[in-house]
Amino acid sequence: MKPFLLLFILSFSILGCNDKVNLNSTTAYFGGEIVNPKNNYVIMGRADAEEDTIQLDSENRFLKKIENLNPGIYTFKHGDEYQIVLLEPNDSIMFRLNTIDFDDSLVFTGDGSKKNNYLIKIFLENEVDSKNLMSNFEYDPEEFVEFLESNRATRLNELKEFLNFKPQSSLFEKIALASINYHYYSIKEIYPFGYFGNNNLIHFNDLPDNFYSFRKNIDYNQEDLRDVFAYNRFLFRHFNNLALNNFYDTNDHNVSFDRESLTFNLSKLDLMDSLVNNNAIKNYLLKYTTRDFIYNSNNETDINLVFDSFKSKCNDEESKASVIELINSIKRTNAGVEFPNIEVVNYDDTVFNLKSIINKPTVIYFWSSTYKMHNRNVHYQITKLRKEFPKINFYGVNVGTDSEAYWKQTISQIKSPPHTEFRFNNASDAIEMLAINSVNKVFIVNGKKKIVSSNLNMFNEDFKAELKKL
Repeated sequence: MKPFLLLFILSFSILGCNDKVNLNSTTAYFGGEIVNPKNNYVIMGRADAEEDTIQLDSENRFLKKIENLNPGIYTFKHGDEYQIVLLEPNDSIMFRLNTIDFDDSLVFTGDGSKKNNYLIKIFLENEVDSKNLMSNFEYDPEEFVEFLESNRATRLNELKEFLNFKPQSSLFEKIALASINYHYYSIKEIYPFGYFGNNNLIHFNDLPDNFYSFRKNIDYNQEDLRDVFAYNRFLFRHFNNLALNNFYDTNDHNVSFDRESLTFNLSKLDLMDSLVNNNAIKNYLLKYTTRDFIYNSNNETDINLVFDSFKSKCNDEESKASVIELINSIKRTNAGVEFPNIEVVNYDDTVFNLKSIINKPTVIYFWSSTYKMHNRNVHYQITKLRKEFPKINFYGVNVGTDSEAYWKQTISQIKSPPHTEFRFNNASDAIEMLAINSVNKVFIVNGKKKIVSSNLNMFNEDFKAELKKL
């Protein structure tokens, strides 16, 4: 690692010096090294351009020269995880990360590294902050705001000191400020859900008049922030909160809040359409709000109404096609339908149709090495279920993009029987075909290859009840 890093930084320094002579340069360099890679490539892109797949070399490294750079946030993905990097002209940035601890291990070096290390610092602090602050939702509103604002002021002062010591571009300052401010705005938006709870959420109207005073500073159309996690998360939570008014306008005040309510979700789409002018941001919000509703609804009439509303507001044909395909996928996986033809690869590297081995009651569950806690829990639960239901087959399918070697290594570590483990031959197509929205999805299939259920949680008692019926 060290000789490569030294050569990398020296070469970048030379290139950087040459570029800095030309103030009109539009070139940047981006590279990295991945420890414990899950596959042999990195995907890089930004919101307004196609993604670029970059192969890792034999040492699990890559280097990319970007000409005609459009300054801003870029994403880089490896396996099922991703992070962001701010690239500006003359930047020569390398990162190093270990997939075992993707975010915490990420370190940038080279010209442009200081600003990116600071953005990662903000991201990690936000994640820790979220866990700590959400545990304080029992605080009264005034006390919670005081606590929240004290934390925000500390973070903003730290950023000010960093900028005084290491001045950065206005673009960095904008992104860094948004990453802090929208993080705290986001926590305020979900506070009533935690403080009042679903049964008493009507009391969100009792919050102090100035509780949401920050809303007058919201800009719904910040295209520079489209890939900033704090900004994206805020927008979804904000529209959830705004739609509460319509939910209680059309429901009795004693009714428990229902996130899957048709009224609530139609209201969110209407609000997004009326308040967001930037088409890219609006289409993104509309698409994922609609997809989330469709994943969780069993009412075909409601699904059609939400889809019609989405279709009338979204002007992106790819997003519309994506939602239509999701609806078709769900129809293909409804109870009573024969399990679809899906190609999987077994431990011996043989490709075959998963349906071909379903010859008795079968449970098909999913996992990913990215979600380590779920991976461990689901295999522990399956071990118990196998003992309790010996006449049922239990098959695990990895939904990630792990390489063959990494997948087999993970199976060995979790001590799962290799003959019961598979991976998709084409993960993206299979995930779309089976309408897999999370690793918690489980299929129960009978001996005639007909789907019995595709929306039960294996950790609930009703799951066992369904298995007993088989």
